Amino acid sequence: MPVTCTNYKLKCGGCPLLNQPYPDQLKHKQQLEQRLLGRFAPVSPVLGQAEPWHYRNKAIATFATGPRGRLTCGIYAAGTHRVLPYTDCLLQDTVINQTIAAVLEAARACRWPAFEEDRGTGLLRHVLVRRGKTSGQVLVVLVTAQENLPGSRNFVKALREKAPWVTSVVQNCNPRRTSAVLGSDVRTLYGPGKITDTLCGLQFAISPRSFYQVNPEQTEVLYAKAIEFAALTGKETVIDAYCGIGTIGLCAAGRAKQVIGVERNPDAVRNACANAAANKINNARFICADATDWMRAAAQPNSGLPHPDVVFLDPPREGSTPACIDAVAAMKPKRVVYVSCNPETLARDLTHLTRRGWKALKIQPVDMFPHTEHVETVCLLSKLCAKQHIEIDLSMDELDLTAAESKATYDEIKAYVLEKHGLKVSSLYISQVKRKCGLDVGQNYNLSKKEDAKVPQCPPGKEAAIVDALRYFKMIV
Repeated sequence: MPVTCTNYKLKCGGCPLLNQPYPDQLKHKQQLEQRLLGRFAPVSPVLGQAEPWHYRNKAIATFATGPRGRLTCGIYAAGTHRVLPYTDCLLQDTVINQTIAAVLEAARACRWPAFEEDRGTGLLRHVLVRRGKTSGQVLVVLVTAQENLPGSRNFVKALREKAPWVTSVVQNCNPRRTSAVLGSDVRTLYGPGKITDTLCGLQFAISPRSFYQVNPEQTEVLYAKAIEFAALTGKETVIDAYCGIGTIGLCAAGRAKQVIGVERNPDAVRNACANAAANKINNARFICADATDWMRAAAQPNSGLPHPDVVFLDPPREGSTPACIDAVAAMKPKRVVYVSCNPETLARDLTHLTRRGWKALKIQPVDMFPHTEHVETVCLLSKLCAKQHIEIDLSMDELDLTAAESKATYDEIKAYVLEKHGLKVSSLYISQVKRKCGLDVGQNYNLSKKEDAKVPQCPPGKEAAIVDALRYFKMIV
């Protein structure tokens, strides 16, 4: 498909890979996953999308004052707050494109001014549009800088005339000087104030502030893989951390004994409870709480909660937290299924889980965001079981590790420790730790020609950092 988007040439930044053939994009993402995650487990080929166009079921456009003072809306140019006039986006659902155009016309008819970020004056900030791919329902969220919205009935009437497919119109008030799109105050102007959609055979209610995956076709691929990795038999207790509106947990509920979802967004939790009821799912419950706080409390021996057999982790782009990961490790589930939208933070969290005795078994990338740098990943982890391993006590003098060991240089180890731990270590300290680990030192850094020479010993903190580096470079396990 030829690149026909005007804003791509103006560097809107929404789809930086648009000029690359799709197979080349998948190859690029495969290399990224292999580089970041290949040391943990084999990385399966990226699951691409058959038709990688107009897949987004959600879009946000920003209002601005255009030429001759006329209201316009569009997307920010990459790295700026300059709004590029809206054009038909090749990634967004075509109905969403048409809806945004209709919103702009209706807002112009009401003579509403755009919010001026620098001066803090004006009315209209953004418009958010969501569409249910299966239901066809369309939700329009008009984000304003003040509660007063004169002529709102006229706006709804004009919008419905131009876009009769719109089923809900909501005003969201965000008066703060912030980069966040949505505020906390919501007022329904037309319809139920939410939409529904069908995913993996289940119906989900989606409100303005709820998280819902933007690519429904690939979401089903992603969730099917996550549930496959969970290997549910109907007897398991499942914890769905960062559950949003309950999508993964509810999709898994039919194969589990019970599901407990944890989410800090109260709107999403209300949607999750409603979704369970709408789908007649009785073995799922949802808790409004910070995932880290709740998991830490649940991991305590006297928590009174059932022991989880499977934990789903689906955190935001910044990944999970060390405290949450520690809590998961303390719970000792049979399997952890980590769903990540950021392979960099996934690599960080897998490192933490590995240190706690977990091993990644399978890694499956899914291209949820064609024509962008982003890629979704599903990872299966299992706890290493000491009973399934044989311990052999051998003198290191009996082993020749030189041939098998990875040959990271002293400079490479120093660079890793400095970047990862912020510590400077000497060749002397590295050699001492390598010798402790049974590795060939190669140079007698920690030996002296004098019998009574005092050699400084590596401090415990630096020793731990060097051991981490040796594991990273696969010199030890």
